[in-house]
Amino acid sequence: MTVNILILSIIIPAIFGIIAFVSVRKLSFLKEPAALIATFLNLIFAIAMFGKEITLNLPWGGYGFDFNLRLYHFSAFIILASSGFSFLITLYSAVFMKGKNYANQFYSYLLLSVAMVNGAVLADNLVLLLFFWEALLLTLFGMILIGSKDAHKTAVKALIIAGITDLCMMFGIALTYYIAGTFTISKISIEPHVLGSIAFVFLMIGAISKAGSMPFHSWIPDAAVDAPLPFMAFLPASLEKLLGIYFLARISLDMYKISITSPLSMLLMVIGVTTILLAVMMALIQKDFKKLLSYHAISQVGYMILGIGTALPVGIVGGIFHMINHAMYKSCLFLTGGSVEKQAGTTELKKLGGLGAKMPVTFVCFIIAAAAISGVPPFNGFFSKELVYDGALERHWLFYALALLGSFFTAASFLKLGHSAFLGKISEENKNVKEAHWSMLVPMIVIASFCVLFGLYNSLPINKLITPIIALRLEGAHHSFSGMPSNVLLIILTLVTLAGALLNHLYGVKKSGSGLGASDHIHYAPGLSGIYDRAEKRFFDPYDIGLKLVDVFKTVSFYIDRLIDLVYNRISVDTTYFFARNVQYLHGGNYSVYLAWSLVGIILMTVLLI
Repeated sequence: MTVNILILSIIIPAIFGIIAFVSVRKLSFLKEPAALIATFLNLIFAIAMFGKEITLNLPWGGYGFDFNLRLYHFSAFIILASSGFSFLITLYSAVFMKGKNYANQFYSYLLLSVAMVNGAVLADNLVLLLFFWEALLLTLFGMILIGSKDAHKTAVKALIIAGITDLCMMFGIALTYYIAGTFTISKISIEPHVLGSIAFVFLMIGAISKAGSMPFHSWIPDAAVDAPLPFMAFLPASLEKLLGIYFLARISLDMYKISITSPLSMLLMVIGVTTILLAVMMALIQKDFKKLLSYHAISQVGYMILGIGTALPVGIVGGIFHMINHAMYKSCLFLTGGSVEKQAGTTELKKLGGLGAKMPVTFVCFIIAAAAISGVPPFNGFFSKELVYDGALERHWLFYALALLGSFFTAASFLKLGHSAFLGKISEENKNVKEAHWSMLVPMIVIASFCVLFGLYNSLPINKLITPIIALRLEGAHHSFSGMPSNVLLIILTLVTLAGALLNHLYGVKKSGSGLGASDHIHYAPGLSGIYDRAEKRFFDPYDIGLKLVDVFKTVSFYIDRLIDLVYNRISVDTTYFFARNVQYLHGGNYSVYLAWSLVGIILMTVLLI
């Protein structure tokens, strides 16, 4: 039974997903109960698996392509977290998706995604992991595609970006096999020299792309507008973050020995702080609830990458702790946004306001989740960020300063969002808005409660879930990362930063006259306004840059083709015809002309011989 439960955790969600996809219209009323049953069973399996170590090794395709599954502390922790989120988001979707024509497809893709995530996390073979990893590409495409009428553009964009980065990951897997001689993840331990470093970088690209890091992020804000909202809470906010950072941690801690002296550590830290700052700066100026959250889903990945990149136990613990914390508060935030959209009919901030009195439970959940993501004590985000700060400061003060600056803009943007949506005067259109259905509130309340629990009792996740993951790095020494942060100076600087964000918000509100304009003084500041203008026009979007390069290549190729056609079909033909016509004229049978040619030939030979 212990081995069978590994298979069941993959098969059961997949079977229910296929049934949901092919279900006939007469049985469509069963899709919500079926999805709830499937995700609940998956959660039961995850609870049953937690704390156990199980391996399953079956021959598959030969040449090292074996069906190897491995359950151990880290994989069990990720599956437990993803299973909990999947069940809560399914419960939430039961009301949100009601009456949608594509609901059966949504539940099908959701359940298939759960199965693929379980398979990818349990996989102990790189080829098997790649099989599940690539299958997620199809469900991602499908879940975006069923959104708005223009969602196909975003779906194709996500497919191309993820597909290209997955090709990089394939190349990294091939190089890893060449170096290690095996595809079995638990048997790989490589010192990242020249070839190993190249392999690591290609694997890292696949991992951080799945997590939503820059520069592979640009489909996420588009999906926030085009895809069904529960999709955002389900994949970009939770499951893909868990899977991507899980794989990054595996390749950084287990497969490749990344140390503080490694250039790869510095590379990860640079990517981390770049993602933090650039994404949060874009979040600050958004005027739509969902789009603002989507940029923060990108920005927060930077803290996870930065923490793991420090290659220090305190930073790694902080990065992994931030991974689970982010999945909680960002899912909760997207769910509050979904409640607002469901009840008010829009997520445009200029059309909202005053909803706090009409939707008090949603508002309280938003406050908790917003405080957590902003790093306000005593919520969970504060403690994970402080651990990341500690590790970053130990490596170099600049990384710490940039990460702290990111927290300033995070707090500023959520003050703006909360003020615009929930405070102020309610519009005439929203006077009759009521609180969301209980099945939408329960997931928010549960997740918000964990944001409080994992803050006040952070020893529970840190000591029981996270510290065992890096036990080998601790080398038997006693390290305690739980409780209040040990560096008092970092706490003081965090509180000063948060106070600065509040003062900045008050200044912005007074200057603009509204919560929506609270960041306008930054948006339109000299030197920033031009950059923001280009960014909003997608001038810096890697995908759009790639499309422009493709257009240039297409245009150049067209003219090269026309040139080749001109040379072979026009110039060569006309030249041949010209010479043929003149040779024909010269060989007209006239004796004197032939004699002249002979004399010319004799003269030329004489000259050449002399």
